[in-house]
Amino acid sequence: MEGWDKGTKSVVGEIPLLSTRAGPRDGEAWRQRLKEEYRALIAYTSVNKSKDNDWFRISAANPDGTRWEGTCWYVHNLRRYEFPLQFDIPVAYPQVAPEIELPTLDGKTHKMYRGGKICLTVHFKPLWAKNCPRFGIAHALCLGLAPWLAAEVPILVDSGMVKHKDDEAAPADAAAASGSAAAS
Repeated sequence: MEGWDKGTKSVVGEIPLLSTRAGPRDGEAWRQRLKEEYRALIAYTSVNKSKDNDWFRISAANPDGTRWEGTCWYVHNLRRYEFPLQFDIPVAYPQVAPEIELPTLDGKTHKMYRGGKICLTVHFKPLWAKNCPRFGIAHALCLGLAPWLAAEVPILVDSGMVKHKDDEAAPADAAAASGSAAAS
């Protein structure tokens, strides 16, 4: 945690560390790991809500807990930008971190791989490797996705690559309104 700001240290310190070294192929041990993952996610969500910093919703998309889906958002210039979020738990988990995907941003930034997978290679993956198996999904969101959103969304918005949902709907609404006015 050397070099981290006080706020990050505080939040990360409140996310429980995991202890079970198990992946999706490990049967009962994986179920135990999933329980730890849920505990850490609940703790992280609670911390965020208590600090009025709620920024994602996520849940397992299958009974095995190997596919996760949800929504994340970032507030820029007092406007909330929302993005679908998804990832699969790799077979080599927890030795290998999940690759977090924001499919609607695919092709809009160089800091992303094909399919909308965000680039975490330089900053997050060495941290994950150093803390395996203690880090889990909550840590990937806190130390991987959150900083990525904070760095990338303002640039994407300011460059026009990402538009607010109200701005995207406005031209269609204006055309519909002018069409109905012309019909009257």
